[in-house]
Amino acid sequence: MTDQPQDARTTAAADAPLQPAAEADEQPLPEDIAALSYEAARDQLVEVVRRLESGQGGLEESISLWERGEMLARRCQQWLDGARERLDHAMAARGEQ
Repeated sequence: MTDQPQDARTTAAADAPLQPAAEADEQPLPEDIAALSYEAARDQLVEVVRRLESGQGGLEESISLWERGEMLARRCQQWLDGARERLDHAMAARGEQ
């Protein structure tokens, strides 16, 4: 995690496009991950998986990679959820016309 105050991380995450409200039990994503586009988060996640599957790192490195991978996966899911929400709104608006 970062040494930023909680409010700064929350504000950065809240400003991210398409991001739904985080569940109450989830920690805010670090600013560097919250700022990623879907494609950038996905590409970083692919690299994390590749490194984990290589099995070349030690235990500490593997745990760090796993944790980062979990956060990257959450960011990707936020983008997908936001896109689904936008699509649902667009379809509903189209049906109302």
